[in-house]
Amino acid sequence: MTRGPRVVAFTVLALLAFAGNSLLARAALAPGPTGVPTIGAVAFTALRLGSGALVLVLLAGPQNLGRTGTGTDRRRAATAVVALVAYALPFSLAYLDLGAATGALLLFGTVQVTMGAVGYARGERLDGRGRWGWTVAAAGLAVLLLPGARAPNAWAAAAMIAAGVAWAAYSLAGRGERAALASNARNFAWALPFTAALALWPGAWVGATDTGVALAIASGALASGLGYAAWYVALPSLSRSAAAVVQLAVPVVAAVGGIALLGEALDGRLVVAGVLVLGGIAAVVAPRRPATS
Repeated sequence: MTRGPRVVAFTVLALLAFAGNSLLARAALAPGPTGVPTIGAVAFTALRLGSGALVLVLLAGPQNLGRTGTGTDRRRAATAVVALVAYALPFSLAYLDLGAATGALLLFGTVQVTMGAVGYARGERLDGRGRWGWTVAAAGLAVLLLPGARAPNAWAAAAMIAAGVAWAAYSLAGRGERAALASNARNFAWALPFTAALALWPGAWVGATDTGVALAIASGALASGLGYAAWYVALPSLSRSAAAVVQLAVPVVAAVGGIALLGEALDGRLVVAGVLVLGGIAAVVAPRRPATS
């Protein structure tokens, strides 16, 4: 499959946007010098979803938002909206206590393991290398979550795992969509009542600063809106395995960004867990060599 400079450019842009969501969320929600984040998780989520909806609707065209086709399409669309809502708030809550790299690894690993489990339940079977890969990936997540001084906050880790399960559901609901950009715009637009409820939540804006607001809008408009748009431009030119391998880089980019931009430390537990999770998933998605006679 030929991949020209345009596809490479949009793929890299999407990769940076996906990692950027973790970095922006952590930058906004990490306790500052006074122990208080620049914005609360509820307000961050409302701004992220609202600004993401605005950008995606402008890119897709408002006229495409109501097209859901058959009853099956409508059920799938409703499932996607519920999953989007179920992902967004736990994602923000988790980054109150998780570092950017840890959060990205938990999110990405949970998404892939969940989608693999759903595929298995639907009758998809893996060869020996695939089964070994999923086992190693699951072991990597277990290593990251083992009790100890370096273990992530259990509540925050549970929130990110819940976000990962919801994002896997969102991804599965979107499979088979003929117009992925328009469907994502519709999902964000249909989630606006939830977004409004968050924006009006009592105390949501207490302590919010201009910096926190700007980071939340950047997460929604740039990392989510433009990032998803770039991904859907590149995706048709990528094989399924290539698309999966590209996403393996997201936690790595988030880790590098967390160290360089947020001053996070890279501890041994995270390195070991990252190698296991990403290596195991890579073994599953890597193309197989055709059998020789």
